[in-house]
Amino acid sequence: MNIGICGIGGRMGNAILRIAVERGHKLHAAFDADGSTLINKNAKELVNNPLADCSISAMNADALQGVDGVIDFSGPVATMKLITILSDLKKPVVIGTTGFSESDVAQIRSYSEIIPVIHSPNMSLGVNLLFKLTEIASMALSTDYDVEIFEAHHRFKKDAPSGTAKRLLEIVKENMNGLSNAVDVNGREGITGERTSNEIGMHAMRGGNIIGEHTVFYTGLDDRIELTHRAASRDVFARGAVSAMEYLHNRAPGFYTMYDVLGFK
Repeated sequence: MNIGICGIGGRMGNAILRIAVERGHKLHAAFDADGSTLINKNAKELVNNPLADCSISAMNADALQGVDGVIDFSGPVATMKLITILSDLKKPVVIGTTGFSESDVAQIRSYSEIIPVIHSPNMSLGVNLLFKLTEIASMALSTDYDVEIFEAHHRFKKDAPSGTAKRLLEIVKENMNGLSNAVDVNGREGITGERTSNEIGMHAMRGGNIIGEHTVFYTGLDDRIELTHRAASRDVFARGAVSAMEYLHNRAPGFYTMYDVLGFK
């Protein structure tokens, strides 16, 4: 495939480039933020592979002519600009960017009527299995179990809670009887009073170079169930993102998920 990468100068962009060319894909478009020191450089400087022979530029429609699809790990403003261009060109997109507003998410969904879209807060196949296990556990348990969600990331992450933690929260609310209207409690401080059965705790840790860790706790009076995923390398996200792009190749317009990539019904 001829792929584009938006946000190629970031940690994820670098990892996606390396994994993509290792799997035989050619870099056709490479975007980084305006003012980036990488602008006008060749992506081969990032990875020594002839399939990465592509000049890095600020986002523009001309560079996207001929791409089979774009993987985006940039920022909300850049993503919304990118998806508008891709909808005009009828090109698929895999979006791993987080930090969107509700209106942004609704707009992304609307573009899926025109082009194939995968938008996931976490491209890791293991994390998406965690999503499925959380769905199963939430359907099986009742509010006799208190639910708390913990996430940890590197000190450079800009948003909290993580998009993955927010998705885990949504899954619990969608599937656990009695928690559909639960109150989100982002950390606790001071004299909070007793915990109620109609709340879900959200806790974010930031420090060092933690790649990503997520745990859903189901805590009863007599036992505790923990569902955890820990990433040891960003490659796990990059491999998932490239797999998602491969899945979208030649697909009809629609809003696809990583469950589709994994083959879940």
